[in-house]
Amino acid sequence: MRHTRDMAHIEMHPENPQARLVTKTVDLLKEGGTIALPTDSGYAIACTLGNKEGMDVIRQIRKLDEKHNFSLLCHSFAQLGELVIVDNHQFRTIKALTPGPYTFILQGTKVVPRMTLNKKKHTVGVRLPDHVITQTIVEALGEPLLCSTLIMPGEDEPLVDGHDVDDRIGNMVDLVIVGPVGLAEPTTVIDYTDGTAVIARKGAGDTSLFE
Repeated sequence: MRHTRDMAHIEMHPENPQARLVTKTVDLLKEGGTIALPTDSGYAIACTLGNKEGMDVIRQIRKLDEKHNFSLLCHSFAQLGELVIVDNHQFRTIKALTPGPYTFILQGTKVVPRMTLNKKKHTVGVRLPDHVITQTIVEALGEPLLCSTLIMPGEDEPLVDGHDVDDRIGNMVDLVIVGPVGLAEPTTVIDYTDGTAVIARKGAGDTSLFE
């Protein structure tokens, strides 16, 4: 989507996101836009599944290579289950920890566009965030959002303030949603690529279950 600054940023209510603004955001996403939005663990940059231009924008902002696992922001556990292959043990673990600040890396199903998957391992991250604004947008869109935690190159922690996000990357995305984040840490990443749980990144989520 060609970037315009007429909707540089919008402020969403953290508990009752304004329907008018949610609709505007969903329309923008469906038109191929890329957004920055608050989640339960810092800000994320997101676009719709299969949006190659949006993926390129995310890679450009974060200076990512092609080995990076993108994540899918899901509205429900049922939606998550359509996107990745989950065995019974993984099912119980993910069910127990979500919604919450976790990213689970698993084999993608045929529902996930091939270009979204890790090229060598055919994996993708899935998230079920505990955040009203994120959940409201994903539910209204009717499909998961492709995203990456907004950690700037050379930094270790995600951006957490919407106005700071707008100042730093507002000219690179189509919309910045200003709202509070849940926690100021990135998600804890649990990698199930080889079948067993490996803590790939220790972040906001409790990892005692895996230690």
